[in-house]
Amino acid sequence: MPDTLPRGLAVPIAETLRERILSGQIAPGTRINEVAIARELDISRGPLREAIRYLVSEGLLVHRPNKGAVVFEADQDEVTALFELRSALETAAARLAAERRTRKDITALRRACERARTTLATGRKQVHRSDLDFHGALLEAARSPRIAEQVRRVQQQIIVVRSRHQVSPAYTAASGADHEELADAIADGKADHAAELMERHLQRVLRQMITTMAGTADA
Repeated sequence: MPDTLPRGLAVPIAETLRERILSGQIAPGTRINEVAIARELDISRGPLREAIRYLVSEGLLVHRPNKGAVVFEADQDEVTALFELRSALETAAARLAAERRTRKDITALRRACERARTTLATGRKQVHRSDLDFHGALLEAARSPRIAEQVRRVQQQIIVVRSRHQVSPAYTAASGADHEELADAIADGKADHAAELMERHLQRVLRQMITTMAGTADA
C-alpha cells in the first residue's frame, strides 16, 4: 500500500471519490474541484486534500502542475502497456491461487461469480464492482501482498479508462464466463491452467477495450 494512508475523515472521503472515479461519475481527465466537493460533502479542505494525496499515490489521480489533481486517463498504447504489466502479475497470482487456495477462498470465488451473474441478470450498472470482487478474491487466495498491491493499482486504472466507454452486455457476460472457468481451475488446483486462463482472459479484455476505444475515436 502507499506510504501515507488516509486517516480519520479522509478515509470515507477517499472511498467516496474512489467510487465516483471507478463508476465513471468523475470522468478520466477531469480536474478534481476541491471547493465544489468540499461544499457538496460539507467537509473541510484538510481531510479532502489528504484523501486526494492518497488517491494520487494509488494512481487513480494524477497531479498536474498549475491544474491540481486530475483523474487518470490513458490512450490505446498506454492501455496496452497496462495490460502487459497486469498480465505478467496476475497470471502469476492465478498460479499461486491454485497452489495456495483454501476452502474459504474457493467459496469466496464462487460467491463472487454468483454475485456477478445476479448483477448481469438484473441489469445493474455497477459492473466494475463485480470485476473488483472476483479479482480481489483471487488475489486473496494467492497470498502474495506485493503482487496484490500492484495488480489492484493497475486494475483500478484500467477500470477508470473503461468507465468512459459503453461496455457491451456480451462483453460483460464473456468476462463472467472467464471468471467461472478460473474459479474452477483454482478450486481444482490446476496452477498452469489457471495461469493460461488468466492470460487468455486479459488478452480478450484488452482486445475489447481497444476495439471500443477505436470505435469511440472514429465516431
